[in-house]
Amino acid sequence: MKVQDDIAEALNLKEDWPREGDKLRRAAILSEMLKKAGKHVLILDDVWDKVSLEEVGIPEPSGSNGCKLVLTTRSEHVCKYMGCKVIKVTPLSEEEALILFLNKVGPNIVQSPTIMPTLKLVVKECAGLPLTIVVVAGTLKGEDNPLIWKNALGELKERIGKVEGVEAEVIERLKFSFDHLKDEKVKYCFLHCALYPEDFEIENDELIECWIDEGFIDDMGTRQEMKDKGHVILKKLGDNCLLENITNHIFGQPRIKMHDAVRDMALSITSMDPRYIVQAGLQLKELPKRGQWSPDIEKVSLMHNSITEFPADVLPTKCQLLTTLLLQNNPIKKISISFFTNMPCLSVLNLSFTKIESLPNSISELKNLTTLLLCGCNELRDLPCLSMLQELKKLDLYRTKIEEVPEGMDMLIKLRYLDLSVRTLKEIPVGLLPKLVHLQHLSFAVNNEKISLKAEEMEPLKKLEWFTGRFEDMNELNKFISSMQQSKKNLIKYHLHVGLYFMPTARDKTVTIEGVQNWEGELIMHPIEIQGLNIVKCDYLRNLVDGNSSFKNAMDLRIYACKGIECVVPLSSFASSSAHPFQSLEVLDLRDLPKLSALIMKDTGIGAATTSTLAPSTTFSHLEQIYVRRCSSMKTLLPHWLLPNLQNLEEIWVSECDEIVEILGAATSEVEEKGSDALIKFHLPKLRELSLSNLPNLKSICSKSGVMVCDSLQLIRITRCDKLKRIPPFVPLVGNGQPFAYAPPSLTIRSSTEWWESLEWDDHPNYKNVLQPLWKDKRYIL
Repeated sequence: MKVQDDIAEALNLKEDWPREGDKLRRAAILSEMLKKAGKHVLILDDVWDKVSLEEVGIPEPSGSNGCKLVLTTRSEHVCKYMGCKVIKVTPLSEEEALILFLNKVGPNIVQSPTIMPTLKLVVKECAGLPLTIVVVAGTLKGEDNPLIWKNALGELKERIGKVEGVEAEVIERLKFSFDHLKDEKVKYCFLHCALYPEDFEIENDELIECWIDEGFIDDMGTRQEMKDKGHVILKKLGDNCLLENITNHIFGQPRIKMHDAVRDMALSITSMDPRYIVQAGLQLKELPKRGQWSPDIEKVSLMHNSITEFPADVLPTKCQLLTTLLLQNNPIKKISISFFTNMPCLSVLNLSFTKIESLPNSISELKNLTTLLLCGCNELRDLPCLSMLQELKKLDLYRTKIEEVPEGMDMLIKLRYLDLSVRTLKEIPVGLLPKLVHLQHLSFAVNNEKISLKAEEMEPLKKLEWFTGRFEDMNELNKFISSMQQSKKNLIKYHLHVGLYFMPTARDKTVTIEGVQNWEGELIMHPIEIQGLNIVKCDYLRNLVDGNSSFKNAMDLRIYACKGIECVVPLSSFASSSAHPFQSLEVLDLRDLPKLSALIMKDTGIGAATTSTLAPSTTFSHLEQIYVRRCSSMKTLLPHWLLPNLQNLEEIWVSECDEIVEILGAATSEVEEKGSDALIKFHLPKLRELSLSNLPNLKSICSKSGVMVCDSLQLIRITRCDKLKRIPPFVPLVGNGQPFAYAPPSLTIRSSTEWWESLEWDDHPNYKNVLQPLWKDKRYIL
């Protein structure tokens, strides 16, 4: 089923793909989609056993269907069973191996004549295996002492001489790099990665949190200092090529993984250690048998399996030394009453993303428990009394179904991390938070209307670094911000809310205001370092006036459904020479604003003033993305005088704005000054995408006398813009160029056939010949 899921993800199947259920039905869907994909090559990497193509849903490759299948495996038997043409991958030649090693070890070593003879012998001991070469080179990177190189050579020879077989030799070579990690806690951090399933991609922040929970990172006063230390360790393991960075991370969350051979090496270390049981991601349906539980066991990882029950009779009579039990991502429904009895040393318990409805009372006996993770247990409705868990430092109840705060939580005075992001929670008892004075991380569900916070309850939390929560009104929010500023307490990450509107964000510091209808009476105070501001359904607001420059560092601005908004910034707000709002803004998202007519509103009588008199050049100077949707009073999106500020703009998305006539507009005075036939250049040198949808009155992208200067433009997407009859000409960024006969080198135009055929080419018929190869018939709906 994992192979099926991976192929479905590669095919970008989302809504139509059943994540659970019958394998045969999934195979039928997959087979049909692969057939529809046409000619393709499917690569199955690291196959250890025979694979039934029919069971997975892979069509039999043939010359007629244009499908090809490639397997990589260490087993020639697998190749023969699958009927493959066998191609043996030989080790690198001595020359290739040396080039790869030198590429990884660093230039200062390459230039050292005293090291080079020993280095070549070290490379020879790597036996032409690319992974081994990379890992050993990473271990010795930057080492310029010849004695260290000679010692490394001796170690490698000694290791390989002790074992027989290719697999054992590879593992021993890789262990060389592990043993060269001087810090024992860094070694523990590395071995912890092997507790995850093979090829598992681990979010960096999640992994560092685990290291903190396990005590591998010393207490450093603040959580951020500990996280910073974690990133240093991650870099060290990456530099030693023991962990791989995943570059295509989702939503900007960096992740790492272990190469399977490196994981084999780590598991070879833990398998020889009676303190470990690692059976993660093996599709187990029950716990390991009683005989597999050594009395010396300390760490158990059974995460990502199919275990549904934990009967008490499976465990040995006593697990006296067990400190870590990782059971997350199992469909566990029930835990026996006595399961946690006789686990006096248990420190970390992870039951996240299981189907448990309750925890047994025996959990109260875990007096040394420091970490209890129940994140994503969406069947969990209550917990036993927690008052005995007085060593608890971390409690994660994110997305559970509890309705009451667990009894005895006020006794957990050592708590540093508390996640109560629970929509079903009915209340936070008055006086609870002030008792938890060591909290560094605190989160509540901001879309739970029953939970709103008072600033005075938050005031004693002097150590707070990360906070997500909702205040009952603007007054309480302002009190909180004021106390934060007065105490000079800088939250490293916060999401502060008034109202119930929830908006996912990648920014660390955001404020969301929803439904405030007396804005003028309760002017919002903004933290100076704010990165994201979301304003929703605040109808009394006319614009964003910012007298104290608190918007200076905002990177995201989203304004939704505010009936009174007429502009983002009024020109009068620039009267002060120190006012430079939105100089760091990267994303501007405006939706459902019926009175919005301009981004920057010119004062009456200003006329055709120059850019410098209209707005500071820093305003919007970092803007990369503009989204405008259902703003029915706007006629021109970007006036010509504002374009010098927008030299970093990369994306423009406009949709459902009934009155918009042009996207880029030239001032009337400029047309009169240069003459109606003179070219007016619209410079947007970084623009990559222009998407226009459902604009019934749009007549031009830029004024008829204008040409666009944007060599970086990759996509123009047009949907239902019936009055738009002209694509503006382009001139190259460098050189004068000739309009009409030039197009940006990477441009694609996507639209319906009907719209493309309706375009007018009277100005220069040859222009159509230039653009025709760039056009593709594709309908998009935003």
